[in-house]
Amino acid sequence: MLNVETLQNAPNLAWLAKKTCENFHNLPAVTMVLANGMNGTLSYKELDEKSDHLAIYLREKLKIPAGSSVAIQMPNCLSYPIAALAILKAGLVVVNVNPLYTVPEMIHQLNDSEAVALITVDIFKDKAAVMLDKTKVQKLLVVQLPEFLPYFPKKIAQLVIQYWNKQVPKVSVPYISLKESLRQGAQLKKEKNLNVSEFEKGLNHQSIAVLQYTGGTTGVSKGAVLTHGNLISNMNQLLVMLKDQLNTKEETILTALPLYHIFAFTVNFWCFFVIGARNLLCPNPRPISNLQRALENYPVTAISGVNTLYNALNLEDWFKETPPAKLKLAVAGGMSLHLSVAQTFKKITNIDIIEGYGLTETSPAICFNPFAKPKEGSIGLPLPQTEMKLVNDSGQEVNNGEPGELLIKGPQVMQGYWKKPQETAQSIKNGWFATGDIATRDSDGYYKIVDRKKDMILVSGFNVYPNEVEEVLSEHPQVLECAVIGIPDGASGEAVKAYIVLKGDTEPSKEDLRSHCKSKLVAYKTPQHFEFRKELPKSPVGKILRKELRKEIPGGA
Repeated sequence: MLNVETLQNAPNLAWLAKKTCENFHNLPAVTMVLANGMNGTLSYKELDEKSDHLAIYLREKLKIPAGSSVAIQMPNCLSYPIAALAILKAGLVVVNVNPLYTVPEMIHQLNDSEAVALITVDIFKDKAAVMLDKTKVQKLLVVQLPEFLPYFPKKIAQLVIQYWNKQVPKVSVPYISLKESLRQGAQLKKEKNLNVSEFEKGLNHQSIAVLQYTGGTTGVSKGAVLTHGNLISNMNQLLVMLKDQLNTKEETILTALPLYHIFAFTVNFWCFFVIGARNLLCPNPRPISNLQRALENYPVTAISGVNTLYNALNLEDWFKETPPAKLKLAVAGGMSLHLSVAQTFKKITNIDIIEGYGLTETSPAICFNPFAKPKEGSIGLPLPQTEMKLVNDSGQEVNNGEPGELLIKGPQVMQGYWKKPQETAQSIKNGWFATGDIATRDSDGYYKIVDRKKDMILVSGFNVYPNEVEEVLSEHPQVLECAVIGIPDGASGEAVKAYIVLKGDTEPSKEDLRSHCKSKLVAYKTPQHFEFRKELPKSPVGKILRKELRKEIPGGA
């Protein structure tokens, strides 16, 4: 394992990537596992060589200037880590783009980030073709999802994608394949005797590494400026907390969360990459049965997820019958972990889900439960070198047990929002980043997220936090998933409305649900309105999006 001193002293991520690959060159680095079990693997040595070749291609062939932004738009696949490492090795800036974005959303992000090149998957070529003349993107690199699988699995998978599912659109815009760009990069390296370490000269902890865009929950998405130092610091903070649980070269982490999301990018990819672990990449975790082959065929020791992912696993017969025997670490974040979900998962696996907390703007991790002493319902203690405080609306610190907005200070906090000084000044004051989350702190120093400040519901002057209501609803035996929002009400200002996805076909009465809530909640917190849905709107990581439900209510968006 890279020792703490090596990680702390890493001058930049490009240097760290090269050092890591040298340390673990013969070990498997990443394995993509398809739903049917077909798979392919790249070793640390192969990952190093291919990312070197792509870095050379970007700088020497495409002549992209140092410090420029290059966008990646792809699901979890073997091409993603090659692209990400290559961009960083080339002294460029990674811009992660959600593959599910619409063309207008893509145009906004590409224009805002000033990306000059885009690396995408062939099934998204049509989106790329539409936006090329509307952005500064000059070069388009295209990969196939099964790229780097063994010959026959790759051919079969690509035939299914291209001809059976007809997912690959035809476009007339010019592009180059990733395979060809790697070939040309390798040729240039040989002809000119190039060394990628030349590209990292000048990169330090203050250099921009990633423009990570927020989900746009408060309007148009903004680019959080994350430096090499931000990400290296956050890796160090997390690995210090987990050092007693992780063994060098022996870990296998299941990555169902998308790597283009900051949670999986830092926690799954980088943290486990630098300790020589194998990363199992799953392109699509929906339906959840897509994870079965990965969990059954590999000695998975760690998994990260959100509440909805763990809830879905708990309901699968194959998971309940044969839980992963080697699993020792399960990490949750991104949304509130329901107590009922955590307890069921522990009954199945005998493993506690360790809940943490973070944000795009903080690289992302801020808080984490100590492995040896986790607290149910808590996000744990601040990471090393992280300061946290809770303040009221007047900016005064509140006492233990009292709710207040969570403010953060630490080396993982972003430099600001890309080219948005006003928004940056509103979010970061005197070095403290305002999270927009309401939390409490107990006498032991453990924090608990109450809810998003903007999601709070005001019923007759009383504060209602959706997380609390959703926690109670999720304990009902017929409730699979739920979301709670406030809707306008003439008498009380706002009323509580619950959207519910059921486990089966039998629909409980609304009085039954209301009675269940009343047994654990005061009257004003109990939902007055219920609506049953087949599914709830979710983010790419599976977080339920209340904002999409509010948009359906006149005046509620």
